[in-house]
Amino acid sequence: MDEASGPGGRNLIALAGFVALCFAVAAAGGAATATSVETWYAGLAKPAFNPPDWVFGPVWTALYLMIAFAGWRVWRRRGKSGAWLALGVWGLQLFLNLSWSLVFFGARMIGAALAEIVVLLAAILVAAALFWRIDRVAGALLVPYAGWVGFATVLNAALWWLN
Repeated sequence: MDEASGPGGRNLIALAGFVALCFAVAAAGGAATATSVETWYAGLAKPAFNPPDWVFGPVWTALYLMIAFAGWRVWRRRGKSGAWLALGVWGLQLFLNLSWSLVFFGARMIGAALAEIVVLLAAILVAAALFWRIDRVAGALLVPYAGWVGFATVLNAALWWLN
């Protein structure tokens, strides 16, 4: 039996799938962001705590890897049927993550994006709590993501207020 068809290989293929899904969301969000980041977004009034643009790429890369690894750990621990609620909320937060980029950068609707990111943050917190019950490492892996999205919520609110 080769590595890809054995239990270890199945785990590696699943991990690759979780990573691919997260980076597909990242790519789609990045495509929406690219339509506005150097034009519309550059012209917005920004709060003093707005990070420089170069910070977002490395932070999101690390976060998407942690999101993928957390989802994979829960899947590996319980399987799809044993963790359907946790993995469903995990999928929902990925959808909301992409939606925020589409609303904020794609549609350029700062207020609607603020409402959407509050829902996203709630979904992340629910996913983290559900993951924690199944695998504490998986739950902990979502904490930096929740922290960053919490910061992004404050930043989104400041951008809405200033613009």
